[in-house]
Amino acid sequence: MPATLDIPGDVYRRLSGHAAELTAFRRDLHAHPEIGFEEVRTGARVAQALRLCGVDEVHTGIGRTGVVGVIRGARPSPGPVPSVGLRADLDALPLREENDCAWRSTRSGLMHACGHDGHTAMLVGAARELASHRDFAGDVVLIFQPGEEGFAGAKAMIDDGLFERFPVDSVYALHNWPSLPAGHIGLNEGPMMAAADRIEITINGRGGHGAHPHLAIDPVLVAAHIIMAAQSLVSRNLSPLDSAVVSLCAMQAGDMAAYSVIPRQARLTGTVRTFRADVQQMIEERLARLVESVAAGFGATATLDYHRGYPATVNDPVHARRVAEVARSLVGEARVVSDLSPSMGAEDFAFMLQVKPGAYFRLGQADPAAPAGSSPFLHSPRYDFNDAVLPLGAAMFAGLARRALAPA
Repeated sequence: MPATLDIPGDVYRRLSGHAAELTAFRRDLHAHPEIGFEEVRTGARVAQALRLCGVDEVHTGIGRTGVVGVIRGARPSPGPVPSVGLRADLDALPLREENDCAWRSTRSGLMHACGHDGHTAMLVGAARELASHRDFAGDVVLIFQPGEEGFAGAKAMIDDGLFERFPVDSVYALHNWPSLPAGHIGLNEGPMMAAADRIEITINGRGGHGAHPHLAIDPVLVAAHIIMAAQSLVSRNLSPLDSAVVSLCAMQAGDMAAYSVIPRQARLTGTVRTFRADVQQMIEERLARLVESVAAGFGATATLDYHRGYPATVNDPVHARRVAEVARSLVGEARVVSDLSPSMGAEDFAFMLQVKPGAYFRLGQADPAAPAGSSPFLHSPRYDFNDAVLPLGAAMFAGLARRALAPA
């Protein structure tokens, strides 16, 4: 068993008393990973755990494989019943695990390489705490979401009537962060994660013999110029005070065995990451013009297919401050980073924050005694969740619910 953290308070103490059960639950999920919209066993284990915790309502099959639990507070509310949503993600990644721990993945090619097993276990821990100590006025809605890793499971739950069936006034989520020491919590009052878009560029030229390039229109040459020109989009169109990334990550053209054949077509694919909608729109428009004009200059044609993916994850300032207040009450001022730099990664909790106000925060999990950067990062085949932070994450979820539903 991992050692518990040095954190005072009754809630953390109670949850630390359940650390062995939370750890066993988390490791069971880790050993049986399931990818997006296939979380049948995972969802069943969560539903079973919620019922054992004494949650008032347990609903399954929301957004295909999502689970929702409801806990009603014991204190009266003078007006309309308030409610708060707490969200954890369920799914794993299509990745072969390289750890040799006893709880390593039993499914070939699948592993919990992002810590969603830990997020789920922490929300189950919060459910146990809140169902046992209902000193709040209103409803806590526990949202166990499928398909975060590229499947837009948050949107699937919303489209399936999540917030119509379970209205909430605000919603919160966390993610473990190997770059922060265990016991630390980080966030900011604005963008936390970028919008993630996929781009595909198709270049059509005229094939020919490599010894007679003047008779062909070389799409590989055009692709090279587009790759270079695309790097000017951020540096020459965006203020240095703003942020964006344009990365062309793969190219496909011709046949490696046909060393003297100029192909007819080349294709590029990559990603665009932005925090603001106007920057996203600017890059989409100017990249389309750039692709067409560069190709035309060589006598070729080219088209851009721009696929918008997850939107930016942007914290509401009021609710971000609420998270910081709860964090300070648990771990103290020195362990709360309230101006954490945003990440260019993406997160589909963004869809929920487009519908409801709320906030997303980081829970540190790195061993403070280990050299900085030595912990395997998210999506690494050597990654594993740090079970020592399970009680703290559960306490943060429970504290946010109580803070949101405190009697006036």
